[in-house]
Amino acid sequence: MTVLLISGTSTDVGKTVVTAALAAAAQAAGRTVAVCKPAQTGIAPGEPGDLAEVTRLTGVTRTLEIARYPEPLAPDTAARRAAMPLLTLRDTVAAVESLADADLVLVEGAGGLLVRMGEFTLLDLAQKIGAPVLVVAAAGLGTLNHSELTTRTLAAAGVPCAGLVIGSWPTDPDLASRCNREDLPRVTETPIVGAIPAGAGQWDRLRFTAAAPSWFTTGPLFGNRP
Repeated sequence: MTVLLISGTSTDVGKTVVTAALAAAAQAAGRTVAVCKPAQTGIAPGEPGDLAEVTRLTGVTRTLEIARYPEPLAPDTAARRAAMPLLTLRDTVAAVESLADADLVLVEGAGGLLVRMGEFTLLDLAQKIGAPVLVVAAAGLGTLNHSELTTRTLAAAGVPCAGLVIGSWPTDPDLASRCNREDLPRVTETPIVGAIPAGAGQWDRLRFTAAAPSWFTTGPLFGNRP
């Protein structure tokens, strides 16, 4: 089993669509895939959450959500406000390990790297299970600062960074986006390994899965077989 954690530089940068794209690319490479979303917020019980979107886009059905909280807040805040138990690191590690029958396990975080998913952050989880983190970044203004803060934090903690993915690349990128795409690898000392076209999350499954492998520049992300 290979585990890859997906973190954003902030909220609303496209983590779920990137997770789906990674799953589709891995399946195209002949890998079996499972996806874990430790903490889902802002979705009522019984409503489709991020994992349902991954399934819609890719057909992956081996998914696991551990905790769900009704308000669209950081998971620890949402848990306290709902008087619900905080998610624990121990339970989350056990949940990820329960997916070990898959070749690749993708674990989608909540917001940025240091958002509290319960009693822990995604950084804590990465350290505990010894897994790399893929960083999903925005294209526009502010991304250089957010991305460098995230990659520096990973490096300081001794956690490998699997690369940067631009979560939504505009059809007609402005000057800031074009410059950022050139500058991100320099300021973060981390390669851009993919970029997702803006609006791809609205595509149907056939179009999405056919295109997803072309959005990434490196095979090892998906654990390609020789």
